[in-house]
Amino acid sequence: MNRKPLTGSEDTKECPGESRDQREGILQKTTEGVNILLGDPRKAIVKLSIPIIVAMSIQIIYSLTDTFWVSGLGADALAAVGFSVPFFMIQMALTGGIGVGGGAAISRRIGARDKAGVDNVAVHIFVIMLILTVALTVLGLSLVRDLFMYSGAGETTALGVAYARVNFAGSFVFFFTNVANAILRSEGDSKRSMQAMILGSGLNVVLDPIFIYLLGLGIAGAALATVVSYASSGLLMFYWFFIKKDTYVAFRFNSFKFDKAIVRDIFRVGIPSSFEQFALALTALIMNYIIVTISNTDGVAVYATAWRVVGIAVAPLIGISISLVSISGAAFGERNFKKAQSALIYAIQIGFLVETIIAVIVYFFAPEIAAVFTESEGTARIASELTRLLRIMAVFYPAVVFGMLSASLFQGAGKGTSALIATLLRSLVMTPLFSLLFAYEFGWGLPGVWWGLVAGTVIGSMITFVWVRIYLKCLLNTDKSLKN
Repeated sequence: MNRKPLTGSEDTKECPGESRDQREGILQKTTEGVNILLGDPRKAIVKLSIPIIVAMSIQIIYSLTDTFWVSGLGADALAAVGFSVPFFMIQMALTGGIGVGGGAAISRRIGARDKAGVDNVAVHIFVIMLILTVALTVLGLSLVRDLFMYSGAGETTALGVAYARVNFAGSFVFFFTNVANAILRSEGDSKRSMQAMILGSGLNVVLDPIFIYLLGLGIAGAALATVVSYASSGLLMFYWFFIKKDTYVAFRFNSFKFDKAIVRDIFRVGIPSSFEQFALALTALIMNYIIVTISNTDGVAVYATAWRVVGIAVAPLIGISISLVSISGAAFGERNFKKAQSALIYAIQIGFLVETIIAVIVYFFAPEIAAVFTESEGTARIASELTRLLRIMAVFYPAVVFGMLSASLFQGAGKGTSALIATLLRSLVMTPLFSLLFAYEFGWGLPGVWWGLVAGTVIGSMITFVWVRIYLKCLLNTDKSLKN
């Protein structure tokens, strides 16, 4: 029996000017990245993940450096940036959602050998990006002062407005750069994605002191350095896409026709992905509230500091999860469910090994890591509790592998809602639930919160893993019955 390629949108229309060969799945053009996506999933996991992990490591260094230079402006400047973080997270959640949703849709069409569909999705992503950029820029610039006043910024409102106004004005730069990066990754070109990210992060490290201090722009200079740095990455990718035109994806605006099916295909992964970011931020707020009621603000400081370490420790896992979305998306496009399953299992094996090694290192060097963040007299009192949390979190790293990568496979398959439910279950339900249970019912106090965080992650991740295994098993059984 003939099987129809799974692109996520069964009624994609033919674009004028495209050959019949492109619609029938014969690739007129290929790239190294596309060959990686369509090849051995194990090799693809390694080849696509490593550049992403390298780029993310550079971004972490940039983030720490940025905080260092802003701290020289005083505590008010740091607070102003802190109040700006939620608004910047909204920007990143929206652009990240478009990137994940659109990237998964492109990867599935690459797997289905639908070149015309790939290009049509890319143009739809660009149009959606422009609409959201205009809306966010107008709303952000018109409401920026009110946003800070009602968020309790107080005396730091003026500084926060100066910082956020530049970020809102540069919304197009952030949106285009992040979306273009996602498109490169979706076609398996994580090397050039890495090059663009390293260029931007490296330039930001150089521009921060120049704009903040040498040019005397202060906190606005920090924001401007970020915008200019992102713009450099964006311009490099613009050159590859629109001038050199050596990418697999081609933007064919002259033949563009709005297709509701494609928009639905992008949004059914993109919208849940954006909500996942919002849910993670909400989880942090809930956990802060639980910690304060059980302990005090010192407990929040311990939690926030430990979470910075977590962000560094799971960077390799995030790189693997990003690559898995593209690889599994291509496999689903081919309707090669065994390949998707193989990619997931191998990704989990690699992720588990890496995160276990990291967990062992963090456990044994927890006192030294804690000392880095508690050198000052005002923070020395949280050193012992921070050390304890860092050691408890050693269980978190290998456990979260199962949940995060299972959710990535759901995204690759176009099951964005399933990925969202999995994240909500792990972060927004299980984690607070077990934290309250251990802290109050078991009477463990603040350590109970830490163990509840780990227990929620372990159980939520295992449930998600079992769920995705059942999903794959059903697909494989259905595919087998069709062959028979």
